Amino acid sequence: MDAIGERRRGPVPLVVTGPLAPYESLVRTELVSWGYAASSVRDAVRMMRRLSLWMDRRELVAAGLVPARVEEFLVFRRAVCSEPVARRSLGAVIKVLRHTGTVPVPAEVAGDAVQEVLADYGAYLRGERGLADESVRCYCGQARKFLAALPDPLDGALARLDAAQVTAFMVRHTADADSVWSAKALVTAVRSLLRYLHVDGRIPAPLTESVPAVAGWRLDSLPRGLESQQVSALLSAPDPETSAGRRDRAVLTVLARLGLRGAEAAALQLSDIDWHAGEIAVRGKGSRVERLPLTAEVGEVLSEYLVEDRPRCSATSVFLTARAPYQALTGACIRAIMGRACERAGLPRLGAHRLRHTLATTILRASAPLPEVGQVLRHRSQLSTSIYAKVDHEALWSLAQAWPEGGAR
Repeated sequence: MDAIGERRRGPVPLVVTGPLAPYESLVRTELVSWGYAASSVRDAVRMMRRLSLWMDRRELVAAGLVPARVEEFLVFRRAVCSEPVARRSLGAVIKVLRHTGTVPVPAEVAGDAVQEVLADYGAYLRGERGLADESVRCYCGQARKFLAALPDPLDGALARLDAAQVTAFMVRHTADADSVWSAKALVTAVRSLLRYLHVDGRIPAPLTESVPAVAGWRLDSLPRGLESQQVSALLSAPDPETSAGRRDRAVLTVLARLGLRGAEAAALQLSDIDWHAGEIAVRGKGSRVERLPLTAEVGEVLSEYLVEDRPRCSATSVFLTARAPYQALTGACIRAIMGRACERAGLPRLGAHRLRHTLATTILRASAPLPEVGQVLRHRSQLSTSIYAKVDHEALWSLAQAWPEGGAR
């Protein structure tokens, strides 16, 4: 039935018939529990009804709803009517049916051989190495490049893996890296992956020594902070008229005033905020939990967001997506928020870490000693903090030696 026919006959009853009829109640319940609005649930069930009728005419059962059939249905819908919302509503239905095992999960979602290895590797990093989720994401992203470069079948390629193959891959890919930092990240991840593969018995010998090092020197660069007016422009950039904009302003304020890493801001839980004590718990690197003072500015923007704009749902994270299904923001979401703010503020695209550098340099220029800067940034080693000594130009000037002709330069 096309859209014109539906308008002539009046509203379509939201009762699903055909092979998907037994799952209508399930879809409704799941979408409501995920935070979908009532109108979005109605749109999804209406699309489910159309999909089920289409499947019935083709004598398809639920188990036959593979990705190719879904695309065929979308082509059919585009041919009979124009519906910009069709893919979104259909996607919600398919997501529920896959989540509950009603329809098959496609290979690219369920995971091929590479994905299976990465899943095991990620579990190893979390369970055995104690890495945070954001670190696991970064390691697995780099490890995927190495595994994807091996020929099929993957198990056989790993069993035959030798030092020459590893070295050739690293030389090729580090030469194409965007920066020394990204090349070093690839080296670290591949070494970690090779250690895991050997311990797990997937490769015959430890091959970490065949991963060449990348030339680079610690503390060879200056932390690049922002001027106060640039920070103000970033904090004012999000749209104050929308819930998402006010959420973004709260995120940026937490980054700028508390010096959190992007992943740490994404990991904040409602229980981490102690309003009576005026403290906020931060889950940092190495699974450490440390407490920072909740300043008046940060407390104000957080309370405004939590009371007025945060979706009402069962999720416990502080910062959530603006649309259902409501989920915690990820590190990638935080980077996107920073990118949008830079664009609106007329600044080049900057990383969220730039606000952390800015806070450190501001504290140092206010005559705070380096150990205090390290405490605010929650560094485990003073070496991590020592890079900020180079931005204290006044203190460095006093160490400058005079040139032989008598004039310091």
